[in-house]
Amino acid sequence: MANVSDIAVKTIDGADTTLSAYSGKVTLIVNLASKCGYTKQYTSLEALYQKYKDQGFEVLGFPCNDYGAQEPGTNEEIKKFACENYGATFDLFDKVHAKGAEQHPLYASLTSNADPTGDVQWNFEKFLVSKTGEIVGRFGSGVTPESAELTGAIEAQLAK
Repeated sequence: MANVSDIAVKTIDGADTTLSAYSGKVTLIVNLASKCGYTKQYTSLEALYQKYKDQGFEVLGFPCNDYGAQEPGTNEEIKKFACENYGATFDLFDKVHAKGAEQHPLYASLTSNADPTGDVQWNFEKFLVSKTGEIVGRFGSGVTPESAELTGAIEAQLAK
């Protein structure tokens, strides 16, 4: 099973970090877009974060313009949009490619090691990662953050 802990990422403000910063926490990695039919999921992602953050849960948002060019903004514009329109307080990262020749190493690992494997299909696809950095779940765009399927999986990981 693949571990994503050592993968290098940049915060939306440009700081270098690795996902090991979230060691010991359950994380939900989501590719975001500001102009998508699923953009309203920002609201429920923030609610999910607020509900479980005190139990060791984090939402990690990775803006992505690979699907319908629905995230054209700069990092600064994306951060402003997410915070002002949706009150997002969960962690946002540098815009990445979730597929294609310039696919970010994080998404290369997620899509080749999650079940099922294969490219991210659209914006707001979600990957659940355990406290030890293992990919333990994959949820399509249509699986809402408040769905029993996703919250049940999160709760099961938090209980471990």
